[in-house]
Amino acid sequence: MIICIGEVLSSADVEEFCARLEQVRFLDGRTTAGWAARGVKDNAQAAADDPLAEAILARARRRLESHPVLAMAARPHRFGPLLLSRYGPGMSYGRHVDDAIMGGIRSDCSFTLFLADPAAYEGGELVIESAAGEQGFKLAPGHLVLYPSTTLHRVEPVTRGIRLALVGWLQSRVREAERRELLFELDTARRRLFDERGKGEVFDLVDKSFRNLLRMWAEL
Repeated sequence: MIICIGEVLSSADVEEFCARLEQVRFLDGRTTAGWAARGVKDNAQAAADDPLAEAILARARRRLESHPVLAMAARPHRFGPLLLSRYGPGMSYGRHVDDAIMGGIRSDCSFTLFLADPAAYEGGELVIESAAGEQGFKLAPGHLVLYPSTTLHRVEPVTRGIRLALVGWLQSRVREAERRELLFELDTARRRLFDERGKGEVFDLVDKSFRNLLRMWAEL
C-alpha cells in the first residue's frame, strides 16, 4: 500500500526546520548508499553528528511516532534511521530498492517527508513503481508518502531550486504489505462505524475481526 499522510509536521515545524537546515553541514549522500545504489545516488545528506540536524531529527521522530494515521497504516515496531536530504539543480537518485536491513531493523516501510514547498523547486518527484505502473509524488511541506520498502523507486532530477526532505524506514509488527493494507482498511471501517453508530452488535463483530487478525499476524 502506498499512502499519502498530511500534516505530519505543522507549518511551524516546517518553517523552523527549513531555517535551521540553512546552517546544517551536508555531506555527499553516497556515503550511506548500498554498493549497488551508490552509482545512481547524487544528493547531499545532513552530517549525522551535526547538532542542529540531531535536534531536527529528534523532534521529527517524536512527530512520526505519535501520528495516528501512520500508526494505523504501518503498525510500527521500530523506527530505523532518519536522514535529511538535499537535492540541488542536476541532482537525482536513480532507480533502486532500499536495503533489507537499515540501521539494525528490517525495512518493511519506507517514507519521504517533504519539507520544501513544491513551488520552490522543479523536478525532484519521488517516483514509485508498482504493478499498476509508476506514480510520482511531490507533496506539500509537512506531508509524507509511505510505501513498501520492497518497491523500486527513484527521485527525478531537480532542474531548479532546492528539494529538502526527510527520509526514513521502519520495521512493522505486520511483515506483509498486503496484510497491513487489510488491517488499515478494516481499522478505518470500524472507527467510522463507531463514529456513526456507536458501539453495537455490528461494531462488535467488526472490532472482533480486526483484533483477531492483528493477533494472528502481529510480531512482537
